[in-house]
Amino acid sequence: MKELVEVIAKALVDNPDEVVVTESGDDKELTISLTVAQSDMGKVIGKNGRIAQSIRAVVKAAASKDSRKINVKIM
Repeated sequence: MKELVEVIAKALVDNPDEVVVTESGDDKELTISLTVAQSDMGKVIGKNGRIAQSIRAVVKAAASKDSRKINVKIM
């Protein structure tokens, strides 16, 4: 999942070198944290949060066979 979020985020931003994705969690929950440059934050969140919602939807669809709950944090 980490690689999927990283590929999506790098395609959206102007500074792909500043994209950092980390995973943490246990057997029940997986948290993916996405950090981008301050100037790229609007591009990742999108108007009314639509791009952020889309990223979360794609990750949840890709992890549909995983029994863990998936959370995506954008910082």
